[in-house]
Amino acid sequence: MDTLDVLRGAGSVARTGTLRRRGVSKRNIRHALETGRVIRLRRGVLALPDAPADIAAAVLHNGRVTCVSAAPHYGLWQLHPPATHHLSCPEGYSGDNVNHRRRTVPVHKDLPLVGLVDVLIHALHCLPPVEAAVMVECALRRGETVRSFLLERLQGDRNGKARAALELVTGCAESTLEVVARILFRGAGFHVDTQVYIDGVGRVDFLLEGFLVVEVDGDKHHSDRKARQTDQRRNNMTIIGGYLVLRYRYADIVHNSDVVLAEIWQVLSGRVIR
Repeated sequence: MDTLDVLRGAGSVARTGTLRRRGVSKRNIRHALETGRVIRLRRGVLALPDAPADIAAAVLHNGRVTCVSAAPHYGLWQLHPPATHHLSCPEGYSGDNVNHRRRTVPVHKDLPLVGLVDVLIHALHCLPPVEAAVMVECALRRGETVRSFLLERLQGDRNGKARAALELVTGCAESTLEVVARILFRGAGFHVDTQVYIDGVGRVDFLLEGFLVVEVDGDKHHSDRKARQTDQRRNNMTIIGGYLVLRYRYADIVHNSDVVLAEIWQVLSGRVIR
């Protein structure tokens, strides 16, 4: 077995003992080190030069990556990258990293990650509610777990905050931005329907109070001329159909939410609600 291949399969960082158990010879390890294709993080821990920092931290602390740090490894949506690594080190010291000790499901079979459900449980306990909801929404939408399975692990008074964050999740959003917008609108007290089909228009992101369509677009959404023309046509048909339309981008929803809500209230104030 080749040292590089085994390291890649293990997440780019592994202990020498792990490599040996997977069939890598001492000679192969020594050659990889001598040629610079592999580096030694400390005695007994080897890595590829481009190894992810969170994976390296996990292996060095005899732990596994979890919470928001595990989001990219599992392909989960995330609102913001973590300022520090989030690890699960049940038996030991995690250094300056956030340590989520408790585990409820088997760990990842190949990589130094906790199981997906524990990633979500840790996020619900640790992160601001909206950030946790974004991660959980992605997993539920992909069918990788179900709400009831998470709730089974969130019983008791100590899990109240996590259950409240889980209540923000519906599993029907198509993007991170839609999750944030839905939580923003419902938190402001609006009656919100999501993914509504309108004749002649198609599916719209949100329908507020039965008449105000709100579309939210990512930063790269509809940047070419043909797509912009499609958006314009949809807006026109929406208005012709008797609805009003507002459209916002990522920076509006995430960084200027007060302005967004003020504009929505201004529109709603001129109509009879519901």
